[in-house]
Amino acid sequence: MRDLSYRIQAWALRGLLAAVAWLPLARRRAIVGCVTEALVRASPLRRRAERNLGLVWPDMAPAVRARLVARVGRNAGRTLTGIWFNGDLAREAEGLAAEGPGLSALRAAKSEGRGALIVSGHFGEWEAIRHVLRREGMETGALYRPNNNPYYEPIFRAGIELGGQPIVPKGPGGMRVMLKHLRGGGFMAILADQHIRDGAVLGFLGHPATTTLSPAELALRYGVPLVPAFAPWEDGRRRIVIEAPIPEGTPEEMMAAFNARLGAWVERHPSQWHWLHDRWKRYN
Repeated sequence: MRDLSYRIQAWALRGLLAAVAWLPLARRRAIVGCVTEALVRASPLRRRAERNLGLVWPDMAPAVRARLVARVGRNAGRTLTGIWFNGDLAREAEGLAAEGPGLSALRAAKSEGRGALIVSGHFGEWEAIRHVLRREGMETGALYRPNNNPYYEPIFRAGIELGGQPIVPKGPGGMRVMLKHLRGGGFMAILADQHIRDGAVLGFLGHPATTTLSPAELALRYGVPLVPAFAPWEDGRRRIVIEAPIPEGTPEEMMAAFNARLGAWVERHPSQWHWLHDRWKRYN
C-alpha cells in the first residue's frame, strides 16, 4: 500500500512539473507555491507548523498564525521549484552577487588549497547559494538525506546534482566521500537545522532543539572554516549572504552560534523557514 502511495505521489509531481515546464520560472514558482500551500493546509503538516509557531511565539493570534503557515507552504513550493528546475535556477542565479565577509574567507581557503564547510538551513532559496559559489570558482558539493519515497528520490537528486559536486547521501559511504573531498581542498554544504536523534541539545529560537554537531566537528578536525550562508528573499529580490566564519570553540559552542545566526534570519523572515519540520521533537 505504501509503495502505491509513493508511486502516486511521484506520478502526480511529474505531471505537475510537466504541466508548468513551458512557463517562465517565476510563474512556475507561483503555481507550484499555490499547490503546496493547499497541500499543507489539508495535511498534518499544518498542525505541526502551527504547533512550532505556538512554541516560539505563544502570543501570536491564531489568524496571524494561520496566514503565516499558508505563506510557509507557498515558500516551500517556490524553493522546491528551484530545485526541480535547477538548470533554470542556475541561469537565474547568474545575475546574483554574493555579499558578506564570509566570501573573502572562502576565497582565502580556496587559494590556500583548503576545503570549507558551508552551513545553512531550510531557509529562503538555499539551493541558489551553491550556484553562486560555483560561478565564483568555488564549486560546492552537498550532503543530503535521501527521500523515503524511492520514486521521488531521482527527481530530487537530479535537481541538486546540477548545483555542484559531489552530492553524497547521509550514511557511512557518503561520509567517506565527503571526508575525501574535504581533505582534497573541496567545499561542502550542509543543512543543519533538522532534528537529529543523537545530536546535542542546544537552544534554537529560545527553546531546546537537538542539533547536529557534525559540521563543527569536521571543521575542527580538518582545519577548514565553518561558514554560514543564507539566501533570503528581501524587497522582491534574492540575496546571497555569506556570513563571517564561526569562531573556533567546542562543537557545541560553534553549533550554538550557527543556531543563533539562523534564528536571527528566521525572526526577520519567518515565512521563509521550513516550519513543517519537527524541529523541536521531544521538546514540543
